[in-house]
Amino acid sequence: MENGRADTVQIRQVLLLFVLLGMSQAGSESGHFSVAEEMQSGSFVGNLAKDLGLEVGELVSRGAQVVSNDNKRRLQLDINNGDLLLSESLDREELCGSTEPCVLHFQVLMKNPLQFLRIELQVRDINDHSPVFLEKEMLLEIPENSPVGAVFLLESAKDLDVGINALKNYTISPNSYFHIKMRVNPDNRKYPELVLDKALDYEEQSELSFILTALDGGSPARSGTASVRVVVVDVNDNSPEFEQPFYEVKIPENSILGLIIVTVSAWDLDSGKNGEVSYSFSHASEDIRKTFEINQKSGEISLTASMDFETIESYSIIIQATDGGGLFGKSTVRIQVMDVNDNAPEIAVSSITSLIPENLPETVVMVFSIRDRDSGDNGRMICSIPENLPFIVKSSVENYYTLETERMLDRESQAEYNITIT
Repeated sequence: MENGRADTVQIRQVLLLFVLLGMSQAGSESGHFSVAEEMQSGSFVGNLAKDLGLEVGELVSRGAQVVSNDNKRRLQLDINNGDLLLSESLDREELCGSTEPCVLHFQVLMKNPLQFLRIELQVRDINDHSPVFLEKEMLLEIPENSPVGAVFLLESAKDLDVGINALKNYTISPNSYFHIKMRVNPDNRKYPELVLDKALDYEEQSELSFILTALDGGSPARSGTASVRVVVVDVNDNSPEFEQPFYEVKIPENSILGLIIVTVSAWDLDSGKNGEVSYSFSHASEDIRKTFEINQKSGEISLTASMDFETIESYSIIIQATDGGGLFGKSTVRIQVMDVNDNAPEIAVSSITSLIPENLPETVVMVFSIRDRDSGDNGRMICSIPENLPFIVKSSVENYYTLETERMLDRESQAEYNITIT
């Protein structure tokens, strides 16, 4: 009778284990929190227990902890009261760049039984950046016969803030020749355009100078300035024209530095100085300027810094061909970066139990996550362990896995295991 009763208890324990494992694989609830960037470490984010409908004592008894895919601990959980606190000050621009909204994803790991709860943390923007011009001094050479109403592009300012705190408009210092009009491109970038209000006369005034100001939409607004110098030149009635209005090339991300990627070419029907063409980047971002270089005379575009497909997949560069009289033509070069399998998979351990009692049924030994920074086939991963071990790897949520015993262990048969996860 006693043996039969023991068997019944053991069967119930096995059934209970399967129920708990099933619960750990079930769909997880989600918590949503919001915090302004630049708040100090230790700042209150929200109460996890209240948001997810959990009891504070449950957090303690189940060994709750906050984990993330990149293994960075930006949040900490006070399991005594369920409060979520910042572990470090968050910089929205560093975390998300121009992406809006800026949402960070975390998981709450609940052990005993195993369960994952998703957390989304939105980092709100504050107006902590002023608009900045990459070029503090701009030079425009404008022919004296330019018609009233002619439009001339100026270099745009860059503001790292987003939403209402982003770049809003441009102004120029008072003058009788020009006003500013703002152009909004399909990518929502705002460019200043200089519009001619009064005909220029080289003999009357050969140069003009004024201040260009960029303002953001914050309250109070922040601003940045650049000086603009207009040089009035004699008649030049032909603009450079490119052989192609659009160039497209593909190069691997591991291409050697100094590689000539493409050569652009433009011609000008004018003679002498007015027919001499020079090439430059127009409205180029900082990423473009530090990664590529153009030969002003030959139009050769070469690689000057390493590329990373996982960071930037393509570049769109506006090339400007300018003649000696200040007229210009434009063409676009699109550079497609091809992915190379240059990143190995990474393993981040969230929880591990190194001492296991013998004769236990199936037990979770370790919880870990894997990731690969490559894309496509280069980023697909397979996780395995040697086949001759009494352990098994099981997939959990997203890229999380558990290492579990496959059967009862016997210390007298083998007291220690070294497991290699590949």
